[in-house]
Amino acid sequence: MEKIYEYYQTNIEAYSRRVFDLKKKIHLMGSVRLLLVAGMVAAIWLFRDFDWKIIAGVVLLFIIPFVALMMYHSFLAHRRNYAELLIQLCQNELNGLDYDFSAFDGAPEKINGEHSFSLDLDLFGERSFFQSVNRTVTFKGKEILADWFLNPLHDKKSILVRQEAIRELSSLTRLRQHFYVCGKIAAGKKSDNEADSLLNEPTTYFVNSSFWKIMVWFIPIVWALFFTLYILNIIPYGVLLIFFFVSLYTAYARIKQINSLHNKVNKMESIYKTYAQLIRAIEGDEFKSPLLTKISHSFISPDGKTASKAIHKLSRHIGALDQRGSLAGIIMNIFTLRDMRTALALEKWQATYAKDSVRWFESLAQFDALSSLAGFAFNHPSYIYPTIAADYFSMEGKGLGHPLINRNTCVTNDIDIRKTPWFMIVTGANMAGKSTYLRTVGINFLLASIGAPVCAQQLTVYPASLVTSLRTSDSLVSNESYFFAELKRLKMIIDRLRKGEQLFIILDEILKGTNSVDKQKGSLALVKQLISYNTCGIIATHDLVLGTLQDEFPDHVRNYRFEADITDDELTFSYTLQQGIAQNMNACFLMNKMGITV
Repeated sequence: MEKIYEYYQTNIEAYSRRVFDLKKKIHLMGSVRLLLVAGMVAAIWLFRDFDWKIIAGVVLLFIIPFVALMMYHSFLAHRRNYAELLIQLCQNELNGLDYDFSAFDGAPEKINGEHSFSLDLDLFGERSFFQSVNRTVTFKGKEILADWFLNPLHDKKSILVRQEAIRELSSLTRLRQHFYVCGKIAAGKKSDNEADSLLNEPTTYFVNSSFWKIMVWFIPIVWALFFTLYILNIIPYGVLLIFFFVSLYTAYARIKQINSLHNKVNKMESIYKTYAQLIRAIEGDEFKSPLLTKISHSFISPDGKTASKAIHKLSRHIGALDQRGSLAGIIMNIFTLRDMRTALALEKWQATYAKDSVRWFESLAQFDALSSLAGFAFNHPSYIYPTIAADYFSMEGKGLGHPLINRNTCVTNDIDIRKTPWFMIVTGANMAGKSTYLRTVGINFLLASIGAPVCAQQLTVYPASLVTSLRTSDSLVSNESYFFAELKRLKMIIDRLRKGEQLFIILDEILKGTNSVDKQKGSLALVKQLISYNTCGIIATHDLVLGTLQDEFPDHVRNYRFEADITDDELTFSYTLQQGIAQNMNACFLMNKMGITV
């Protein structure tokens, strides 16, 4: 782990020096430009009595280097911004290694209590597992990554293919960081997703019109001809004035259609420009894994151009439309039909690239999501890629820990489910570690199913459908009691089993919302029914009567426990999973310690 800390710290130091040097150069460029302005003013004063052509030549001598320095200043500023963003990324990653993920998006909008397991495993929101992993820079990339969490893979081959891609990409840290910084320079927003409207709804206002294709050349050619004839005193000024109104009418004759086209792409220049930069970072790269190779090779356009060049071209067309309301834009439109020319180019781009660009953006989003998982793998070098079992059901592992628990204090435990039906009944005192163990198993099961490395020394798992019930709550809005909400959850599990789904079930304290007698009878009946459906899972409970199920189903149930130790009036926990039924409970002890007489 020290090497990961060292990597980020070294990058911060190196890029901090680069930022310092760039700032010095930028300051120097500013001083030189100021001197050029002062020199130009002085030169104009000295040559004020000379011919205007000489003065213009002198001014040009100062303007040319001034413009060149402005361009160089923009180049340096871009490099400085890049370096500063990379420093920020490395610092955020260092904070993440210390379990502070606040700089990253936890997608709180994805929190859904109806989902099979996401709420129980704290997948989304502040201090969530998704927040610890998410490094996506496009809206669509974030959506795909969230979807992978919510709908993990169940096919062994697909998981192994993704594992291979994540493993390779985790070693390409410079590429991943470059990709992230390019995306953050123009950070992704929800409007990224709206950019697809241009591609999914192509327009044909002008592209099929021979008249407008001719006019965009006819108008500027006639203007050039008339200006030449006017300078040569062949035609009067009135001809220019008449043709001006002709050009004005022609330029704005189809303004409604051009406005409609512009509204679809308005302010999207930076989005597509960012897409082009992101694609340029990965297109043509020679990857080894099949999935990354497929993504890299997907960025090919029908005319042989690279996808990044094609999308950058689209960005320029949109930029031209965005400038149509400026004074320069209006003048150029009147004299060259610039708006119509741009609209034609935009529609031609749609006709040529629209279908392919959908594929490009999908591949880009997949790479974005893979990059996040690869970063997670890089930040956890001790994690292992699990073996994926072919037959239902198996989950055998040693040293499982939870990725969000501090590595210096995390107590790891094993799991051993080798056949079906099989249930682990876990009993134990309050705060002994039952719920944490369930979430540890659940999150590592999920990681294995999405192709990511797991927090374990060893793990073999079959990617069944995960279903949990750890955090059921009542609902005032839908007028549901706690008990009814829990029953709905259990009914969902039974219904899915009846349909033949292969599930891995994790339950915490069945039927908490009813009295002890009902709870015991209902819990025993539920476990027996689950066994009859040949399914597997883990059930944590305070109810020791469930421990008797091992006697009734010795080949399908095994008892495990988390103990609380009371020594010298002090309560301690080992958080270590052991076989058998729990012996010590601590509720009365804790109540007495808090001054509540029992």
